[in-house]
Amino acid sequence: MYVEGFLIAVPTARKGDYLKIAEKAAPVYKEYGAIEVVECWGDDVPPGKVTSFPMAVKLKDDETVVFSWIVWPDKATREEGNKKIMTDPRMQPEGGMPFDAQRMIFGGFETLLER
Repeated sequence: MYVEGFLIAVPTARKGDYLKIAEKAAPVYKEYGAIEVVECWGDDVPPGKVTSFPMAVKLKDDETVVFSWIVWPDKATREEGNKKIMTDPRMQPEGGMPFDAQRMIFGGFETLLER
């Protein structure tokens, strides 16, 4: 299993817009090999003194932290799937993204433990 994770600051007022994009994207990711797509809206995300989720995305007062991940069978499937996703016209949101993509944190992770 290979996991791709995301941390995003989304304007709180645009939660519905974000959810629409996520609902549209999830089946496309699955079509290209993803096993699971999870989107989580921050509910208990405290600010830190040294580091924290809010600090990592430079969270503003009118924003909420979104933590999401996509589970892939392996890294090769993720890489091939992402190539297809980047060119899929269904993945071009109308009116642009409802968040500042420059503050999005993402990466791929090799699974160490799964129970």
